[in-house]
Amino acid sequence: MTIPPGGSDDGGLAAEPARLVCARCGASAEAPQLTWTCSVEHGTRRHFCVTCSRENLRSIEGRLDLNRW
Repeated sequence: MTIPPGGSDDGGLAAEPARLVCARCGASAEAPQLTWTCSVEHGTRRHFCVTCSRENLRSIEGRLDLNRW
């Protein structure tokens, strides 16, 4: 199957945007949100709003592997 540049393989059906929910405060937004933080913890993807990300930046950085620094 050939898909034209800029085209999609959805058969003409547009997928609904995923709704993000902050794992800390419950705030929600349409995806994607460039200001939100995404974390994978124990194999589960969690999203954090910009406010929670800023308030917990030290905790987030503290979980990074040393090779990420």
